[in-house]
Amino acid sequence: MKKILYSGILFSAIFYGCSSSSNDDLTSPTPNPDPDPSAKITYDANIKSIMTSNCTSCHGNPPTQSAPFSLTTYTQVKNKVDIILTRINSSTNPMPASGQMPLATRQLIQQWKDDGLLEN
Repeated sequence: MKKILYSGILFSAIFYGCSSSSNDDLTSPTPNPDPDPSAKITYDANIKSIMTSNCTSCHGNPPTQSAPFSLTTYTQVKNKVDIILTRINSSTNPMPASGQMPLATRQLIQQWKDDGLLEN
């Protein structure tokens, strides 16, 4: 009888402890239905997070995994943007080494260059 009672209490504690009265975590943010086509892409707002997520594990400071340079600052990324674009768009020798980033991400980096490599 004690096992049943303890099992019931344990189940209740887990069930209620993992429940939520909010659906916030079940919805994704609503995309802007009218994005500003004149908005410029900047390093701080758009590119830095791409570099951090995809590049700095090897191109950190200091570089690892035989990476030839760091990509941790605006100046480093700006100075290497042509090399970056060549490598991220390569189908035979892509960067990151795990495979090409999504096309939209690669296009965002190209747009950043086209917009003048703005920092912020």
